[in-house]
Amino acid sequence: MKRCRFRELGFEIGSLPTGPLNAITDVKGVRVGHCTIRQGNGPRALNTGLTMILPHEGDPWEERVCAGFSMLNGCGEVTGREYVEEMGMLDGPIALTGTFNVPRVADAMIAEVMAQHPEVGRGDSYDHPFVAECSDALLSDMQARPIGPEHVRAAWHGAQGGPVTEGAVGAGTGTTAFEFKGGIGTSSRLADIAGERFTVGVLVQTNMAVRELLRIKGLEVGRMIAAPRPSWSQDGSIILVVATDAPVLPRQLKRIAKRAEIGLARTGAISANGSGDFAIAFSTRNRIPRGRPFLSFTDIDNEWISPLFQATAEAAEEAILNSLCMAEDFQGRDGHFIPAIPLDELKRLLSGRS
Repeated sequence: MKRCRFRELGFEIGSLPTGPLNAITDVKGVRVGHCTIRQGNGPRALNTGLTMILPHEGDPWEERVCAGFSMLNGCGEVTGREYVEEMGMLDGPIALTGTFNVPRVADAMIAEVMAQHPEVGRGDSYDHPFVAECSDALLSDMQARPIGPEHVRAAWHGAQGGPVTEGAVGAGTGTTAFEFKGGIGTSSRLADIAGERFTVGVLVQTNMAVRELLRIKGLEVGRMIAAPRPSWSQDGSIILVVATDAPVLPRQLKRIAKRAEIGLARTGAISANGSGDFAIAFSTRNRIPRGRPFLSFTDIDNEWISPLFQATAEAAEEAILNSLCMAEDFQGRDGHFIPAIPLDELKRLLSGRS
């Protein structure tokens, strides 16, 4: 069967409607850019990349956005999380990449901001790059650390709205999930609060869990699918990025980020000891321009926030499934082979349940 998104198999996740694209880019202004390196399957093979999420159509350094961060298990690296947790905002794009690329990407992001804003690093002007990772060591030569300034510029300036490429692309090029090929996935939901409709979009970089844990729509499909197994397994990691146009502040965004982890749990993942499971959420509604001493924002009261929680959990779960469904069979470093989840068998199993 031709690779397709989970919903194209004829099944739905949750009860809320999706946005037009069923992607994080359904949140107006959000853009996604990929840079992919895919070179060979020998001992020095490079199968890695970079994915960048820009929070709006403007300059994210000049016009910052509110953000919140959540950690389910901390066996991973996230540069810039302290700034998000302390200040409650992002002052640049979100970057996802392979583990050993993190400091190179952060360095290149600082250089790019300084090129755009020569005052950065002079006086009181600073930049705080946000870079998160999943390991692609089993399919790529992680020691090579190939991601550099040219890749950051390509992903940053090539970021766009519209449909998002999923599967083995960008930061998901060399990652796996449930002992199938994983990668980048995305989904969105629409939530109604007090007569207004808001969009929640999620993008994930999947790299977690063993096959027996995989559950879809409550069915333990990981135990049922007869597909080749890789010669290795790993605890893995996942990065979940949540965007919304709802008027929420850092306190609520941290709570929203936690609900992305509910979507992860619904797929059967247990956040194993060696897993780095991180979520970041941001809102495009309340912007934080530089140079203003007083700011006025709108927030959603606790009693009304639950529809956004539901939207986040549903979108996160489907984004993970899309990362699996859109990835293809893959051979990487030292000939390591990872199969894609067989869509025909998956559809048969889920159809039998219904």
